[in-house]
Amino acid sequence: MIAILDYGVGNLRSVFKAFEAVAGPMGIPVDIVDRPADLTRWRAIVLPGQGAFGDSINNLRRQGFERPLLDAVATGLPLLGICVGMQMLFDSSNEMGEHEGLHLIGGAVRRFSSQMPDPTHAGRSLRVPQIGWNQLHVHHADPLLTGIPGGAYAYFAHSYYCDAVEPTTVLATTDYGIDYPSIVRYRNAWGIQPHPEKSHTVGLRILANFMQMVAQVKVVR
Repeated sequence: MIAILDYGVGNLRSVFKAFEAVAGPMGIPVDIVDRPADLTRWRAIVLPGQGAFGDSINNLRRQGFERPLLDAVATGLPLLGICVGMQMLFDSSNEMGEHEGLHLIGGAVRRFSSQMPDPTHAGRSLRVPQIGWNQLHVHHADPLLTGIPGGAYAYFAHSYYCDAVEPTTVLATTDYGIDYPSIVRYRNAWGIQPHPEKSHTVGLRILANFMQMVAQVKVVR
């Protein structure tokens, strides 16, 4: 039912294990897909990611995934982008050069400033990358966030953040020097910046919520 795209980069195995742990009791099959195909054969797509934006988007395109992915999303297939997978949903990134994203959510991916003051240590700046636990501040109710209270903690590891054009696409934000989007949605495309496989109960609940939505979304064949 759920296709996790293997395009040669990222934390594929850990994401697969997390989905498998949640999907098993629910009786939902999870596949790893390592070559472009008609992705509408599945009921949902997961785009994992870890590392540099440019390498990730270039690999996705080089392996021929971009067009089948966009075509599947256009039919109404649910898509979940994780970490750099979320960032690739946006228009562009300036990580180590200028790179074009998938244009599913309006906005750009930018680097955290190394000059942001650390509120917990006077005279110090926040470290970049952000690594560790931080809070999710929920702004809009969404099925993906069912059972996730405002202020819940998730695990982050990233130097770049998404700067969304439309506030309506931002489901939750996180404060790290600036208040940036950490969970986003546009129609049937969702993105989460934290690593769900490292976020314990909160992360597994988000994955379970996504899988529960999958059977409810109508897909135009």
